[in-house]
Amino acid sequence: MGTTDSKLNFRKAVIQLTTKTQPVEATDDAFWDQFWADTTTTVQDVFALVPAAEIRAVREESPSNLATLCYKAVEKLVQGAESGCPTEREKQVILNCTRILTRILPYIFEDQDWRGFFWSTVPGAGRAGTDELDDDDGARPLAESLLLAIADLLFCPDFTVHSHKRGPDSVENMQSIDSCEYIWEAGVGFAQSPPLNYIHDLNRTELLRLLLTCFSEAMYLPPSTDNNVLNPWVTFFCSTENRHALPLFTSLLNVVCAYDPVGYGIPYNHLLFSDYREQLVEQAVQILIVTLEHDGGIPHRPSSPSSMEEQEDFDFVLKGLARLLTNPLTQTYLPNSTKKIQFHQELLVLFWKLCDFNKKFLFFVLKSSDVLDILVPILFYLNDARADQSRVGLMHIGVFILLLLSGERNFGVRLNKPYSIHVPMDIPVFTGTHADLLIVVFHKIITTGHQRLQPLFDCLLTIVVNVSPYLKSLSMVAANKLLHLLEAFSTSWYLFSAAQNHHLVFFLLEAFNNIIQYQFDGNCNLVYAIIRKRNVFHQLANLPSDPASIQKALQRKRKSPDVISRTSSQETVSMEGSHPAVPAEPGTLKTSLVAMPGIDKLTEKSQVSEDGTMVSLPKTDSSHTAPSDHSTVVGTSDTESNSGRDNEDVFYTEAEMERRRLSNASSTSLWAPTPEWVLSWKCKLPLQTIMRLLQVLVPQVEKICIDKGLTDESEILKFLQHGTLVGLLPVPHPILIRKYQANAGTAMWFRTYMWGVVYLRNVDPPIWYDTDVRLFEIQRM
Repeated sequence: MGTTDSKLNFRKAVIQLTTKTQPVEATDDAFWDQFWADTTTTVQDVFALVPAAEIRAVREESPSNLATLCYKAVEKLVQGAESGCPTEREKQVILNCTRILTRILPYIFEDQDWRGFFWSTVPGAGRAGTDELDDDDGARPLAESLLLAIADLLFCPDFTVHSHKRGPDSVENMQSIDSCEYIWEAGVGFAQSPPLNYIHDLNRTELLRLLLTCFSEAMYLPPSTDNNVLNPWVTFFCSTENRHALPLFTSLLNVVCAYDPVGYGIPYNHLLFSDYREQLVEQAVQILIVTLEHDGGIPHRPSSPSSMEEQEDFDFVLKGLARLLTNPLTQTYLPNSTKKIQFHQELLVLFWKLCDFNKKFLFFVLKSSDVLDILVPILFYLNDARADQSRVGLMHIGVFILLLLSGERNFGVRLNKPYSIHVPMDIPVFTGTHADLLIVVFHKIITTGHQRLQPLFDCLLTIVVNVSPYLKSLSMVAANKLLHLLEAFSTSWYLFSAAQNHHLVFFLLEAFNNIIQYQFDGNCNLVYAIIRKRNVFHQLANLPSDPASIQKALQRKRKSPDVISRTSSQETVSMEGSHPAVPAEPGTLKTSLVAMPGIDKLTEKSQVSEDGTMVSLPKTDSSHTAPSDHSTVVGTSDTESNSGRDNEDVFYTEAEMERRRLSNASSTSLWAPTPEWVLSWKCKLPLQTIMRLLQVLVPQVEKICIDKGLTDESEILKFLQHGTLVGLLPVPHPILIRKYQANAGTAMWFRTYMWGVVYLRNVDPPIWYDTDVRLFEIQRM
């Protein structure tokens, strides 16, 4: 009966608050205590008993009451942080205040006039005629008091951490606690693993949920290119004012990276026991990605994971992230017998941020063979999400991570490791290396993904070009896939149908040239595939550019609008146990993203010198450079976009871009292929190396076939394997790598993607649902 009573009393208090037209005095404790004194409301109860319409009504009609409620709730948290909540009742009051603030804050943020409220030094209660409340801590804005109280409470003995008390009478003083001795989990900078306590985990989760809600003010501001606008809540929480910042970051990182969802390996154990640690891990990883957002812009901030230095710390973090990312791929013979985590998108963002901000961590990742344990799950997610438009953000983050890694030589070298773990994926069966896996998955994305993935084609092929000089031996399956892509992208109708389409051909030719010049010996499969498809190269070299041919090609396009012919790629049987990629279920919610900058804004070119070091190349304005010769280096400059596509402001939401595309088909009507345009890039096609290879090898292969009456490709491959082109090919070109570079466009993309994930993943309780979020749009599939 008690539960119903307390809910009833709580609901009465909410109704009183919304119906009172006069301000309630801050000193009226009997009234305010009704909100937190009862012991049995859960966070779900608070969300049900405090409807959105009523919060907005109080905000509009009796603002001083809303101000006092916030102020009194924060005051309770501050008192609890000072006393250390010795009694059960005090602990319950803290949790109830935490839940109420989690419920109310989004409605404070959605109203521009209220956003400054938490940053004002005069508490709302001061307006209700009580001045004595703001004497002692008067100079501190409410937001700062709230954040410091949350930080203290996250290291509160017997509430969120284990007590170190020696005897029954000794009391731990909250002010003198050294939180570095109370880190939540062993790992970075901490050796002991405290015993699991599910109540501590639940209390931490509630406080972290409130902290995340404090940080979510960013969701209520429209996308902006100004990267200097910092989130004041995050900035203060991570500053030296918060003495718990470093131990808390360490605790969050360790809790995430030490988490093993499979536990003791008992099948179905996740159905028998509620896993409180998983909820904590989800909140922890979300707090980490949000606090790390501006980390790159703050020099030498000691209190964050991006200041890790030690090798064993790097190893712990990398192994933990790899274990969690691989978890959804685990195959068992008993259906649904192991727990599958759902927070892989947050883990990818965390991995991205650690690599982007901490170069030592990035180099550790690339030096370690564990990098392949990150690569395989990423390829799995990319392949799995390729048909689902609600997961287009996941596709982007996976591709960005691979682009970042591909800028380093070690990644290309690591890809030569044979691929033996057979994660069931909806791709052709092949025997080969991790490089083959990457190429086969990329081919699948390009040929069978949905239309909105086209902007990623440049990135996918840039990754292939970046790793190509290091690939020792491609399988026949992968070699055929690359040639199928060239065949599809080099048809005249595809080349003439958009201003940037020829870039894809340049990327593929550059990859072929790198392999022929630097890895000819082991790549007989690719050479054989090039010889078999030699007509594709001859057609490219003789691409017609007269107006009549251009028109004819475009008419052919109207008849067959499919971007890529899927027929000529011999689709083989998919791997056993795999499921085909499927579109989103109708009704799935997704959040919009801002447009991505073009590949030339995403990357900067570096040339690999003789000793293997990289030298950055100055940016050239490709639209004005005349080719001095037809070598690859000059040819590659043509993959820079001179179309103006990404000179325009990139901060449209996708829905807006779709509207623009439909309302003014002028982008296509303004641009039309001309003979001059075709000639301007056709003369730079880097075909010289391949034409020389064909000139030397085709007659030899034909002669063998005639002499020996061969139709068996294994004999030809044997011949190619022992053949050599030393001295016959043009002088090798320098290797060009396009390294990812951060810019305002990518920073904004990450902010909208990250907060979109956080929004969609917090559904119980639905913290931000139906509030006026402005950073992105919520769309239903």
